[in-house]
Amino acid sequence: MLDAVLYNRKLAEERSRILEQLDLKPREFLLITLHRAENTDDPRRMRSIVAALNELSVPAVFPMHPRTRNRLKQMELSLSNPLVQVIEPVGYLDMLRLEANAKKILTDSGGVQKEAFFLQVPVITMRDETEWVETVEQGANRLTGADKTAILEAVERFEVDFTRISSVFGDGRAAERIVDHLMRDSEL
Repeated sequence: MLDAVLYNRKLAEERSRILEQLDLKPREFLLITLHRAENTDDPRRMRSIVAALNELSVPAVFPMHPRTRNRLKQMELSLSNPLVQVIEPVGYLDMLRLEANAKKILTDSGGVQKEAFFLQVPVITMRDETEWVETVEQGANRLTGADKTAILEAVERFEVDFTRISSVFGDGRAAERIVDHLMRDSEL
């Protein structure tokens, strides 16, 4: 996964114009993703998360998943914060460019958590647990659950010094090593 992110990050920087289209400046916006059933299907959790998003004091962009849009309508909840720019879902290269340039990422996505770690962007995970415990142990990921106060506190105060974080997922050269190994074996 790290190999793919590093390779595609270069493509995203070359090809994606999402920052320009949305008039975003690098490291001056939050990126939000929210789609997991544990959040979107639970009215209490959704109310709390939406309340937090409505109180953000930092510009944010939210490519909204159709599941989330439907649940918000069903629960009669709305995002009323003018600092939160809700957009349609975006493709992989646009998403990667948004992730790489965000000040922080608020998410409930497992993949986005790991990509944020690779891209050295602090991630606030709106879940009670994560499959990527290494990112929490390294100090790059803050679990807040759906707690409004914890989410807002993390947005305001959670900082990460990536120079002090070790690369627990490798160096991005796994594919190269696999090819080298296969080439050596084929020569036997």
